[in-house]
Amino acid sequence: MMFLVRCSLFLVLGLLGVRANAANEEPRTKNQEQVAVPFRPESAKFPPLEKSVSYRGELIFVDHANRRGCIRVEGTGQFRRNDPHPFAMLPYGIIRYHGAPADLRDIPLGTVMRVRAYLPPDPKTSSVPVLPINNKEKDANGYRGTGIFPAENHAILLEDDASYCLREGKVWKLKEVDLQLNQGIVLATLEPKAGGDTQAAEQKLTLDTATRFWRGRECLRLADLIADGTWPASGKKSLGGQSVLLGLVWKPCPDGIFVRFHISDVWLDDVATQRAAQSQAEVHKTFIRSRWMPAWVDAVEYGKFGRATVTATLFGGMDPSLYADFQKGSSAMMNGAENTLKHTDASYGPGHMASRGSILDVTKAAGEIPLGSSGIQVRFETDLIIEGIRPGKVVRVRPAAWPVVELPREEHLGSFRHEERFPTPAIFQK
Repeated sequence: MMFLVRCSLFLVLGLLGVRANAANEEPRTKNQEQVAVPFRPESAKFPPLEKSVSYRGELIFVDHANRRGCIRVEGTGQFRRNDPHPFAMLPYGIIRYHGAPADLRDIPLGTVMRVRAYLPPDPKTSSVPVLPINNKEKDANGYRGTGIFPAENHAILLEDDASYCLREGKVWKLKEVDLQLNQGIVLATLEPKAGGDTQAAEQKLTLDTATRFWRGRECLRLADLIADGTWPASGKKSLGGQSVLLGLVWKPCPDGIFVRFHISDVWLDDVATQRAAQSQAEVHKTFIRSRWMPAWVDAVEYGKFGRATVTATLFGGMDPSLYADFQKGSSAMMNGAENTLKHTDASYGPGHMASRGSILDVTKAAGEIPLGSSGIQVRFETDLIIEGIRPGKVVRVRPAAWPVVELPREEHLGSFRHEERFPTPAIFQK
């Protein structure tokens, strides 16, 4: 309830009067791969990506501790009128920012994100509202149109525009810039990096003095490009189809335009792109080492007096160096986790009740690995298995090389009860 009330605060911005004939400056993001039959993932199975529904919009609220948030989804109507749409990350869901793994806490509000999502696997334990299956087809009225409240609100992939382009092999080609008073409009097309797409529609994107331009190891401003003659101080200039990656956000636009996205960052070359990805990768590696690698349990072989051997599949989307820390023969710890990836039975931190033992084996599956999985299985032996380590359950695993730290209170639970996942008004003093 608190989550929905919090999201609803953002609706105030959408209640002011606007021009009824406002135009969308960008072609609609119709997904050509939308599934005909709604798909609900099964427990302990990585779902096929082609069964997911895709959409994009502005990230406007995050609850990072519970891996959920709100997106203002782009639909067929006036973008700024669209209500916040809650989403939740699947336990194996992957977040990418600047072409590298990320956590929700890393992504600034306002960033335009692309989503691939499914129906809630288990509506009874969904951390966001469960909607009618045909919800994305309903007209939201009030100039908002359809497609802004899809029932598919459990994401397997959440990525910014730069990550999407790197994954899909696409680039933005800048055609022309028109500057007036240190702000302006860029005419650009989104095309395959290899070229050959003559059907790409031109899109108008805004920029201003806050836009960052990354060139090699430099971070430039609009004034720097004007000073060296690359861009004009005023008026139009052809950019000749220059290939770049963009960071996109949404800002309110003048002239009744509601879906003209704004450029926050421009990566002008490969060096700049790689440095952005490396920087974000380091942030995320440090984060995972302190929170432990998420996985789920494939099988448990029980022995006597609490001894057991656990086979678990590590979730995907992490930096390769993190997986390399799982070595046969090394010691490790394994703790139960909730579907939000919060540690459970952790009154004093994740290591309080975790099972301790050693890694018997590490194997990598052959062939195509489904999104969400690393394809890496570990066999872990412990002499005292805890309740949370059961087949099909989510766990977190810490190899010996990683630090033992205590987590903030909101990132772990004292039990396995779903109703304890989220804070209640009782946390506030009377």
